Amino acid sequence: MDGFAWLSALWLAPVVGAGAVACVPASGRAAARWVALAASIVTLAVAVVVAVGFDPGGERFQFVESRSWIPAFGTRYELGVDGVALVLVLLTTVLVPVLLLAGWRDADSDSGQRPAGTRGNRPVHAYVSLVLIVEAMVLMSFLSLDILLFYVFFEAMLIPMYFLIGSFGDRRGPRAAVKFLLYNLFGGLIMLAAVIGLYAVTAGDAGPFESGTFDFRAIAGAVSSGDLVLDAPVANALFLGFMFAFAVKAPLWPLHTWLPDAAVHSTPATAVLMMAVVDKVGTFGMLRYCIELFPDATRTFAPLIITLAVVGIVYGALVAIGQTDIMRLIAYTSISHFGFIVLGIFALTSQSQGGSALYMVNHGLSTAALMLIAGFLVARKGSRVIADYGGVQSTAPVLAGTFLVAGLATLSLPGLAPFVSEFLVLIGTFTRYPAAAVVATTALVLSAVYVLWLYQRVMTGPAREGVRDLGRREIAVVAPLIALLLFLGLYPKPALDTITPAVDATLTAVHQEDPAPTVPVIEAEQGGGHR
Repeated sequence: MDGFAWLSALWLAPVVGAGAVACVPASGRAAARWVALAASIVTLAVAVVVAVGFDPGGERFQFVESRSWIPAFGTRYELGVDGVALVLVLLTTVLVPVLLLAGWRDADSDSGQRPAGTRGNRPVHAYVSLVLIVEAMVLMSFLSLDILLFYVFFEAMLIPMYFLIGSFGDRRGPRAAVKFLLYNLFGGLIMLAAVIGLYAVTAGDAGPFESGTFDFRAIAGAVSSGDLVLDAPVANALFLGFMFAFAVKAPLWPLHTWLPDAAVHSTPATAVLMMAVVDKVGTFGMLRYCIELFPDATRTFAPLIITLAVVGIVYGALVAIGQTDIMRLIAYTSISHFGFIVLGIFALTSQSQGGSALYMVNHGLSTAALMLIAGFLVARKGSRVIADYGGVQSTAPVLAGTFLVAGLATLSLPGLAPFVSEFLVLIGTFTRYPAAAVVATTALVLSAVYVLWLYQRVMTGPAREGVRDLGRREIAVVAPLIALLLFLGLYPKPALDTITPAVDATLTAVHQEDPAPTVPVIEAEQGGGHR
């Protein structure tokens, strides 16, 4: 596979697909959907080729492409993929075809498939093109090895997401879209100042570079080797600039308030695209950029960030219990789950970070399944209010059964994918921050409360009115998600084998070792005695 620009092909495939959709006549609504779906499947095929050719035991960054971009700024078109980026690329390329299929009728006014209050008569061409453009920008964010290139796409993806939320959601969608955009633009502006500051530092006379650079590998390597030493106040300020933007995007409590509104007032497919795909760029940025570029600042602020993560874990679960809106409840569960991801990243152990990287994937799958199935249910009833439901399992057993599996995955039931990642985060955190791990564990009980109580109120009891069961298209949406939750729950080894070398390389680069065991080991004495 040498010599072919696979990573460029990976992000260009959805761009070409969006262009192809634009060439479809306005009357060809069905054709536009099929062209977009075909483009997303081609993108998935390219991602599979990259995954098959990736060697977990080889160089950290593989399929590297490097070309001149803006020499005057010291920036290049430089792409590469490591184990963490690869699993997120696979998550993205798996979910987008599923979301296009799930949102097949989201732009139709007469389909009867969208939640009540959702506005119709929107162009299908624009909807599917925006989804493909978001996919391309997210993929570029995962693949970029140039910090300025990453920043460009980190910010640019906000625009198509703004239109997906504001133009294709319900009547309150425009207000939620503005809130989403303002929060994330403000975070991006803070990060831009930090990016410029980092460039200025690399251009300084004391640095190892002849001129300023945005090359992530070069800067991280110089920091690791000690060739580039940042003054503590400067490093702390730059770290906070990057971290603030990623914490808004993730989102981390207390910067989360835009998420519930954006999730509730957009279509279910758009909400999943935002929570399961776009928001992962924030946690990915924490793991790659914050830690490797600013290791000393990371250690300085880790206790504070871990505190915020634990608060978010418990807060999200408690607020979810009190919700009366199905979709808002699911949105708050994601805030709790993002707290687990951030907790694992900044616990700075190999187990916690490996668990966090895997959690990004598993959260994407479980949230996608739960939100989409809930969306199918809401579309049938025309209401998001939990109290309006009851006895759904008697008339729609497949819908109720898949909803239960997705809900059990959300509460991290053993045997389903999120359990493995949550367990790794907790045991990895416990070795360094035992109090934080103990408090975070309470969310396991709280998640059981909100998931099982939701299922009981909606699915059990006497049927209020007949609800149609899942159709063939909807089963085609849900089946691969349930299958992946089961597969990664029972056999997570392929994903962990891919992730672990990248996580170990990150910790090695910042000279961070796992804590030594504190439990005394009983050793055998000569003669068979013990001590």
